[in-house]
Amino acid sequence: MKNSLVIGLVVAVLLTLMGSVFVVREDQTAMVLNLGRVVRADLKPGLHFKIPVVESVRVFDRRFQVLDTAPARYFTAEQKDVSVDFFAIGYISDVRAFYRATGGEESVANSRLAPIITDSLRNQINSRTLQQLVSGDRSELIANQLKGINGAIKGLGMQITDLRIKQIDLPTDSKVITDVYERMRAQRKQEASKLRAEGEEQALTIRAQADRESTVIVADAERDAQKLRGEGDAEAARIYGQAGAKDPSFYAFYRSLEAYRGSMTDGNGVVVLDKNDPFLQYLKSDR
Repeated sequence: MKNSLVIGLVVAVLLTLMGSVFVVREDQTAMVLNLGRVVRADLKPGLHFKIPVVESVRVFDRRFQVLDTAPARYFTAEQKDVSVDFFAIGYISDVRAFYRATGGEESVANSRLAPIITDSLRNQINSRTLQQLVSGDRSELIANQLKGINGAIKGLGMQITDLRIKQIDLPTDSKVITDVYERMRAQRKQEASKLRAEGEEQALTIRAQADRESTVIVADAERDAQKLRGEGDAEAARIYGQAGAKDPSFYAFYRSLEAYRGSMTDGNGVVVLDKNDPFLQYLKSDR
């Protein structure tokens, strides 16, 4: 019975000692609460003691934490809409204040920290043009913000050591993109109109050149035809002349036949002549 009591006392003492000792790692900080009230805070790494049952321990990561939020939209100095994606690096600088402000919840801290950083960036972005934001020195922009941000979040028990802008974009519904598209469309339309006008001008030039060349060709052909017809008529007259000189009576007969054929070609012609007209001499002749 006595041995059991001793063993029970030893176990109780050991459990009490185990419940009163806790270790804070190198990457941690801690605070001790007595019935929910903070009695000790910002405990350093090492071995620490607390009153079992009555006191509890909250441990926090004191390493650098990254706050990465969704991109926020701002207006530049010339009222152009931009989307800025950023992230912040910070740590818990005052555990007591952090616990009092957030209940020790990182999600609560992030939800309160994000709008403070967003509003601080808005003041700087609103005072700069899009060209300055894109091609300017962003480190100057960040340096101007850290002091103001840390002053605003002092009550959160946090400290921001760095703020980085990952990307600056133009939203798809941004007026800047719309204006760029409209300007590109107008330029393409102007270029197309210019090309069509140049094409029409070239077509007119080609048609005019072709008309001139065809006129020259037709004129040359008509001239050559007239020349050939003249030469042919002259040659025919010469041949007729030679034939007539050799046999005048046959030539007269042949010419009369040509005249008969010409006057009766369509078969419906009516020729009214005196019966003694020389034109009819071969029709009445017995030869």
